[in-house]
Amino acid sequence: MNASLEWYRAWFDSPYYHILYKYRNDAEARAFIDALIDYLKPPRGSRMLDLACGKGRHAHYLCSKGFEVTGIDLSPANIAAARKIACRNLYFEVHDMREVLRENYFDYIFNFFTSFGYFDREEDNIRTMDAMARGLKDEGVVCIDFLNAHRVIEDLHPAEELEIDGIVFHIHRHFEEGYIIKEIDFEDGGRSYHFHEKVQALCLSDFDRLFAASGLRRTAVFGDYRLGPFREESSDRLILMAKKEKR
Repeated sequence: MNASLEWYRAWFDSPYYHILYKYRNDAEARAFIDALIDYLKPPRGSRMLDLACGKGRHAHYLCSKGFEVTGIDLSPANIAAARKIACRNLYFEVHDMREVLRENYFDYIFNFFTSFGYFDREEDNIRTMDAMARGLKDEGVVCIDFLNAHRVIEDLHPAEELEIDGIVFHIHRHFEEGYIIKEIDFEDGGRSYHFHEKVQALCLSDFDRLFAASGLRRTAVFGDYRLGPFREESSDRLILMAKKEKR
């Protein structure tokens, strides 16, 4: 296993990942999904895939809206936790996003919370996008919720210290060779830990190129969870919609 692959396998499967991010705004996440559903107007019973679903909070809320939802994640620990909330029309599987789960099956594929751009090789980005396209039915829609790399780099806070559940996380951020990197150091139980996150600083033109290579056509771009307009200089997010072209 190479170092690039190992970082996200180790970090996302660690309980400390969920401690550090335990204060994510669930109300904001639900409001975002409500906005997406209002915009997309998917028919009841539509088949949806939550790609890199974590512990399934988005997938569960989507299912509550009357859709058939599958969540996939590379982390066995995340999927074990997600399966505790599985129910009728809500399923979870350990799966690599670079591989097709089911061909021509889903009406919608969602990729939330900057769960793309982890790889060192462009080939893996293409494989991931192609797997999404192949998983969609014709005219199916993919939605990718990504960071706005331009603003993140401009506003990068190099150092931060957070105390959560008695653990002091020392966080250092930098931009290097096209990647936004977060170094995470802390101690717990008398042991020192080090993890990092490494995300490609992909911009709108990068996604357009990846879409085109996989037979997808961008249909919309938004800059926040209220689906406001995207402005590179000021938007918090880069939220993209793309449709699978008929073949």
